[in-house]
Order: sequence, then C-alpha cells, then structure tokens
Amino acid sequence: MKVGTAQLWVRDQDEALEFWTKKVGLELRVDVSLPELGGFRWLTVGAPGQDVTVVLMAIPGEPVMDAETRAEVGNLMSKGFAGTIFLATDDCRSDYEELKSRGVEFTSEPEETPYGVDCGFRDPSGNSIRLTQVKPEFAP
Repeated sequence: MKVGTAQLWVRDQDEALEFWTKKVGLELRVDVSLPELGGFRWLTVGAPGQDVTVVLMAIPGEPVMDAETRAEVGNLMSKGFAGTIFLATDDCRSDYEELKSRGVEFTSEPEETPYGVDCGFRDPSGNSIRLTQVKPEFAP
C-alpha cells in the first residue's frame, strides 16, 4: 500500500484551486463534477512529479452533514484545526521567500527547530500548512 490522497476541507473550491496552483505551485490533477451525485465536485491538486494528491473538498451539507456538524467543521477549519498539510522542501527559507512573493501570508517565519527549519501559513479556508526542511535523520 501507499498513500494516494489526503483531504482538506475548503470553503470555496475555486478559491482553493487558485491558491494551491497559482500561489503554492501545485498542479491541477482532477476537476470533475458528478451530476448523478448532485453536482459533487472531485477536485485534486498535487506536487509536480509526485503521485500523492490533495483533495480540495467542499464542506458538504445535507444529507452528508447536518447544519450543526457543517458549522463545527467550518469553525475548526477557520482556527487551523481541521487538517494540516506538511510540505517538504530542500530549502525552507528560499521557498518561504518565493511563496511570500506570490502573496502567501505566513503565520510564522522560518525558524530552526530540533527537526529542521520550519514555518507555517494558512490557506484561504484557514487550514494550517507547514513548510519544512527536515534534517536527514528525521527524513523518511
């Protein structure tokens, strides 16, 4: 087995797609709407040259989620606690500057940690994203 897909809840799939492709630099993998499922949209992005994708999943309404659960997911997401994506890099400081120049707003600047160099940002939906340059002894 291998990891194929991870998921992030997003408030607006079009906004999320633009952020992840134009600002972060991932590429569109799949964008399909399924009329037989009420127009459900399967939207995925991924890093060039890598098989793993990220589903940019709209928070569903009824019958998948009741209004209270949907609101709870939205609340957790806006606080950065509904999911985290860790982006690995060979040069955290350089990628930080590149993403910042594209308009990504960071919540923390690159800093030395026991496991490498790390910084964070949020996507337009509030999801927490970490950009990490991992020391070799912590790398997979």
